[in-house]
Amino acid sequence: MAKPKTDPNYKVIAENRRARFDYAIEDDLECGIVLSGSEVKSLRENTANIAESYAAVENGELWLVNSYIAPYERAMFGHEERRRRKLLVSRKELARLWNETQRKGMTVVPLVLYFNHKGIAKLKVGIAKGKKTVDKRETEAKRDWNRQKQRLLKERG
Repeated sequence: MAKPKTDPNYKVIAENRRARFDYAIEDDLECGIVLSGSEVKSLRENTANIAESYAAVENGELWLVNSYIAPYERAMFGHEERRRRKLLVSRKELARLWNETQRKGMTVVPLVLYFNHKGIAKLKVGIAKGKKTVDKRETEAKRDWNRQKQRLLKERG
């Protein structure tokens, strides 16, 4: 059987794995991100971190706050490492995000920063509600039980 072709342009740059542990993700959304040239070059080298960042709706625009993109060494004009970056979404999606965050008390959390199949940098954000410690323990217990169940099924059958 032939091996399926992998897309050479699709590449995950940074992933916020802690977000799924700390938050209950209700919905996710793909956003474009406004970057300068040296930031894109730096992202191609996988030098980014979105673990401590968040997205906020301010003045009718969506912003990514506190994300880290390392400086590109060979750039003539560099960039700030932790500057606020504008996220590109439609007006309808922006209104929905504002409604979720302001009225329902949700948070917009970045999940994955990646290059899509066309080679364009995208950010997947999740609309999330913070978990309490009890919920985190419950999630951990379910995950452990599912792992143990798979082991038992593998051994017996």
